[in-house]
Amino acid sequence: MKFAKTTWFMLILLLVAFVVATPARADQWNKKTIVTFNQPMEVPGNMTLAAGKYVFKLLDSNANRHIVQIWNEDETKLLTTILAIPNNRLKPTGETIINFEERPGTQPQALRAWFYPGDNFGQEFAYPKGRALQLAQASNVTVPAETAEPTAENLATVPLVAVTPSQTEEPIAEAAPVQEKTAEPAMVAEAKELPKTASPVPLAGLLGFVSLGLAFGLRLLVKRAS
Repeated sequence: MKFAKTTWFMLILLLVAFVVATPARADQWNKKTIVTFNQPMEVPGNMTLAAGKYVFKLLDSNANRHIVQIWNEDETKLLTTILAIPNNRLKPTGETIINFEERPGTQPQALRAWFYPGDNFGQEFAYPKGRALQLAQASNVTVPAETAEPTAENLATVPLVAVTPSQTEEPIAEAAPVQEKTAEPAMVAEAKELPKTASPVPLAGLLGFVSLGLAFGLRLLVKRAS
């Protein structure tokens, strides 16, 4: 009877660990973040997002960790898929930072980069070449550009270049640091991190508890066997 109880106790601990750890690993893997815009925002692909809540996350791919998906608030509709390049900033923060391009007149501002809370690296969005040239000239910054139209078949292999304010093309500079002065998250958007289930701290505590439980169970099994 004691052997059966010990076995069930160990199985329950493992089940609890699996159920709690799975969503934490998922959030860390795809960088899922809820973003709230208080005015329309332009994103690559000739699309403008109306004011409201959206879900940003990385495509579930081991081959390319720089493909960003934007979903509606309840994740029932994929709105767009964006090619990106890695981009670093000097200091990680606890908030998602989204940089905006300067835009003339009343046109919507364009998203430049997205950072997951706490990361010092993020995703800088690539625009179609024509739009990238316009943005580079208007904002006086270098903008990643697609050299071909992305499709479901070539999404991970579309070559990217960097277009400059002087309308020239250059090779993509991997992980070019973001200038802190370009970050203006409070002006246009409020970015919200998901609940702290994605934090590794509770997960570490849970795994420690499970390890202690397993050690205790194994000790009982060894005593019974001897």
